[in-house]
Amino acid sequence: MSTGKIPFLEAVNGSDVLLPCTYASCIGIKDLYFKWEFNDNGTMLKVIDSVIPTDHVEPSTVNIYRERVDFVGSSKTNNLSIVLWNVTFEDAGEYTCFGKNPKEKDKNHSAIFTLYVVDELRVVDNTLTIIIVSCVGGCIALLVIFMLLKNFTLFVLAKIEEKNKECLVSSSGIDNTENGLSGSKTTPKPTPKKA
Repeated sequence: MSTGKIPFLEAVNGSDVLLPCTYASCIGIKDLYFKWEFNDNGTMLKVIDSVIPTDHVEPSTVNIYRERVDFVGSSKTNNLSIVLWNVTFEDAGEYTCFGKNPKEKDKNHSAIFTLYVVDELRVVDNTLTIIIVSCVGGCIALLVIFMLLKNFTLFVLAKIEEKNKECLVSSSGIDNTENGLSGSKTTPKPTPKKA
């Protein structure tokens, strides 16, 4: 049994609330008994119960023991969710989604969902979040600018070095012609005779 990633909810007095619950079984189900219960100061009050005969078959009867409650689940999607209509402050508390699958040797599974009922939803102050996101965004922007400047600098240095290599090659050719090496246009000097 699972009530999702967030096992609680704040609801405004008078609104409708979905209490999520899903089940999973590796070996399938046969006569899966499920129920929702409400913890009323330590006393567990049954809200709804039923039996799902087998995989992808809807329950024939769903017993509802409380007003303003509907079963909205479907065995085709392994969903046992219920909706509480027009919630009141008395509806606040812990709800337990329970399941028992005879195919799993009657192992019990349950998940708890907590409902908070309020007059109005709190306004969340996002100042700290905005500051953190701004700082992280600024750091990323600085990092990108630094990387671009580094790459541009490396590019310019590579071009300057390439130009310097061309200058060295052309100046070494001039030196070779002055020294009278092969390919030079200077007139060859006669070799001195030994006396």
